Amino acid sequence: MSIFVILGLLVCVKAQGSSAVTPVFVQKGEDVMLNLTEADVEKDNDVYWNFNNRSTNKVSILVRWYPRTEPAVSQGYTGRIEFTVKKYCVKLKDLQETDSGVYTAQVFRGVFQTRAEYSVTVQDPVSPVKLTVDSVSSSSDSCNLTVTCSTQDSHISSTLTCDTKTCSQEGGERSEVTTSGASLRVYLVHDSIACNHSNQVSWTKDVTKIQDFCPRHDGSECVSAGISVCRLKTVVFSIGLIIMVSAIISIHVYVKLKKQK
Repeated sequence: MSIFVILGLLVCVKAQGSSAVTPVFVQKGEDVMLNLTEADVEKDNDVYWNFNNRSTNKVSILVRWYPRTEPAVSQGYTGRIEFTVKKYCVKLKDLQETDSGVYTAQVFRGVFQTRAEYSVTVQDPVSPVKLTVDSVSSSSDSCNLTVTCSTQDSHISSTLTCDTKTCSQEGGERSEVTTSGASLRVYLVHDSIACNHSNQVSWTKDVTKIQDFCPRHDGSECVSAGISVCRLKTVVFSIGLIIMVSAIISIHVYVKLKKQK
């Protein structure tokens, strides 16, 4: 399973009895499932889910189980935690930025032992992105475009050079990390220029066809350069068709004359 949390879905990462930290990314307002299998808990162990807040570095208890008792949810999380059919799997609802941090499942029997650990990052969906063509210059055999890929707080500019068949992007694909930690990219895809804004939980995209600004560029073999390849193919096909039809007629006439004799 990907570490990305798709819009409207939950992530339930299965603990394997290890204290290795599992990264999980959640979109703001969505839920996350934190799992601890019963196999990780020995009989008569106390079980705790703790939260180390990333912004305050304060550790608090979310929920705890004592042997043969119902789970006790800490004040402040009442109504925000649901329990599944799996005894120690908890769903934390409606996550906000302040819920970013490390969630740790521990068992206690004389000493505390970590059984599962998740580093949860809550992110806003990325803002819309806009691709604009700033300038166009063309000659008989080439066309240059300068484009800008922009969001609310960042932008990237790039220059493309196209002939009648191909395009190249000066310096290759352009990308940068925005002030919000998302990725902003501008790149060529087929006969279009694309602008992409994404983080681990969402993405937006804007695409512009190059031919709308460089009419001579069609990205195909049918290019204007003396006798075009497309026209040459048409001529060859026509000649072949004429030869084939002539051969059929000749055979038909030959068979008919032979029958008459």
